[in-house]
Amino acid sequence: MAEIKLATEVRTEFGKGAARRIRRANQVPGVVYGHGAEPVHVTLPGHDLLLALRTANVLIGLEIDGKDALVIPKAVQRHPLKGTIEHVDLLTVKRGEKVNVEIAVHAEGDLAPGANLLEYVLNTLLVEAEATHIPESVTVSVAGLDAGDSILAKDIALPKGSTLAGDEDAVVLQVVAAQAEEPTAEQAAAAEGAEA
Repeated sequence: MAEIKLATEVRTEFGKGAARRIRRANQVPGVVYGHGAEPVHVTLPGHDLLLALRTANVLIGLEIDGKDALVIPKAVQRHPLKGTIEHVDLLTVKRGEKVNVEIAVHAEGDLAPGANLLEYVLNTLLVEAEATHIPESVTVSVAGLDAGDSILAKDIALPKGSTLAGDEDAVVLQVVAAQAEEPTAEQAAAAEGAEA
C-alpha cells in the first residue's frame, strides 16, 4: 500500500471555538498518539485528508515538528448531515510493526440454483498485518453454496502476511432460503373473491 504524505501543523488552541475556526479554514483537527508518547494535537488539510481516507486503512506520512511519523486512522468523526470530517484520531505505527485492523469482506460467485439469499453477518474481518502491508479487503467465493451453508472466519484465505485476530469461529457469510411473504387479509379476501 502506498504511503500518502500530508502537511501537518501542531495545534496550540483547543476547545469548540478553536475547532470551528480550524474547520472554517478547510482544515481538520486531529490527535496523533501511540507508542507511549504524549498525544500531539494537529491540524490537517481537509480536502487532502478526505481523499486519503477513501482508501481503507490508509498509511499516512506526517511531518510533526520536523520529525516524520507514519500513522493509520483509528477513529474518524463525520458531520451527520454534511458528511465532512469533524475530527480524526491517528495511531502512530512503525515499519515492520504488526497492527490489528478491520478489512472489508467481498463475496464473488453464484449461489446454488433456487431462491437463496446471501447474508453478510460480518462486513469486516479483524486481522493482524504489518503496518506497511495492510490488505484493503478479502474476497470469498460463495459459488455453489446452498441454503443453510455458512462461511466461518477461519475458512477464509487471508492475504500473505495477514493472520486472523478475531474469533475464528465467527460466521461471516451465510446462505438463507428466501421466504414467501404471508398474504395480507386484503390479499387473501381478494383471492377468495376471485375463486368464487
